Amino acid sequence: MRLPRTRPRSLAGQLFAMQVVLIAAVVAGCAVFAYVSGSAQAEETAARQVRVAALAVADSPSVREAIRTPDPSAVLQPYAERVREDTGIAFVTIMDTERVRWTHPDTRQIGDTFLGNTAKALRGQTFTETYTGTLGPSIRVVTPIRDGGRIVGLVSAGITVDRVSSQVRDQLGALALAAGGALAIGGIGTYVINARLRRHTHGMNAAELSRLHDYHQATLHAVREGLLMLDGRRRIALINDAGRELLGLEPDTEAVGRTVDELAMPAPLTGALLASEARVDELHLTADRVIVVNTRPVVGGERRGTVVTLRDHTELQALSGELDSERGFTQALRSQAHEAANRLHTVVSLIELGRVEEAVDFATAELELAQVLTDRVVGAVEEPVLAALLLGKAAQANERGVELVLAQDSLIDDGALPPSLAQRDLVTILGNLIDNAVDAASESPEDDAGAVPAPRTAGGPAGRARVTVTALADERELLLRVADTGAGIGPEAADEVFRRGWSTHGAGRGLGLALVRQAAHRNGGTVELDAGPDGGARFTVRLPLPDRTNGSPSASVSASESEEVTA
Repeated sequence: MRLPRTRPRSLAGQLFAMQVVLIAAVVAGCAVFAYVSGSAQAEETAARQVRVAALAVADSPSVREAIRTPDPSAVLQPYAERVREDTGIAFVTIMDTERVRWTHPDTRQIGDTFLGNTAKALRGQTFTETYTGTLGPSIRVVTPIRDGGRIVGLVSAGITVDRVSSQVRDQLGALALAAGGALAIGGIGTYVINARLRRHTHGMNAAELSRLHDYHQATLHAVREGLLMLDGRRRIALINDAGRELLGLEPDTEAVGRTVDELAMPAPLTGALLASEARVDELHLTADRVIVVNTRPVVGGERRGTVVTLRDHTELQALSGELDSERGFTQALRSQAHEAANRLHTVVSLIELGRVEEAVDFATAELELAQVLTDRVVGAVEEPVLAALLLGKAAQANERGVELVLAQDSLIDDGALPPSLAQRDLVTILGNLIDNAVDAASESPEDDAGAVPAPRTAGGPAGRARVTVTALADERELLLRVADTGAGIGPEAADEVFRRGWSTHGAGRGLGLALVRQAAHRNGGTVELDAGPDGGARFTVRLPLPDRTNGSPSASVSASESEEVTA
């Protein structure tokens, strides 16, 4: 029969057992040491006590006078008993030099021979020994009695070993009581400490904690989602590699222990991390990334900190922008297909009416207009991604009644842009600028009574809403400029316009210009805002280009080749 496996004792339980054993061993050791030292001290005290008594008796003049009498025992026996009772020792024996007793606690022993060693005392020395006599084992002192320099007798004072042991046993009882109290107090203290440890370790044992730590470290380094843990004082308690990357922290930057506001992050992101309430899927921008932030407070009776997760939304946001552009292109194509059907019906009707020449003129005029637009954009902007973007945006703008004008000095040769300049960033920058400009131009009060139409520039009738795009690449930089005929942006909003959430179209907007500045910053460029020549806003993006040794594209075209083409 296979026995069920038992779960190993928890770390707190193991520590409790170890600490109890350790405390018990320490207390037992201290008790043994105290007993041994107490026994030695008791014997030493007893030896000093009987030595003092023996010397006092040997130096007493009355003792010397009694020895000179014919019957010393008659005087010395009562004297020795008084000394014995007063000092609390077991016996005081006075004897002659032949070891014949004159005194003894048991009067029947008077006159008998003293049991013990006397040789050293007869030589004039005082010595201590443990000897078994008539009263049992005793600690005794033997000293000579001198009278005029001559040894006339001996004194032996002693205390039984049983009495010394009794005193030690009394001390041992108090010692055992103190040791038991120390063991109880130590055990209770250890239990309280380990109970708290058990709560903090959730009853896990050492192997489980070690395994948890190993998996914890592996997870932190393996997960691609940023993880940030803040303590109750908003200091960083933990941050993984992905979190450092998403927040733009250098690998050698010491982040743990620092507060969030010391990391020089954008104010909205710092506010989200410091917020006391939970945040769910909030979109925030750093210098180079778009990140989604989720926060959740850690609460356990008190606020212990905050857990923050960070997801990189940069690529997804770029793809969303491209998808929006594709939707716009699709709508433009659908509208153009509808318009083409109307024009085709018009041509067919003219032919049926016998107006063949007028039908041909109408059809060729539409084809020439579309072809001129395509030729102009493709001729000036040979970068295929930007050319396709401009043609698509031109169709969208036309559907909204806005002209998209390509400036006369626009020129980007094929291959002029280096591979390091991401095409996705170019689409983000130019696409968002054009979308905002078309929105602004389409809302201009061009049809209001009394409104003053925008001044006429090359391309397009006077007063029609217009967006002018400049795309120019030279040896040093790529310049993208978008101006509109809208109401413009006041100087007081020049800085706020690039902040995420700033918009004149209500909530849920205000991300495009923030992405423009982020994409420009990511490529080492700048974004500037000023007033355009048509009264609206003008955004200028400059992106540095690496030096090229194989020639450079021309930065201008001849006046005959640079006539603006409108959609």
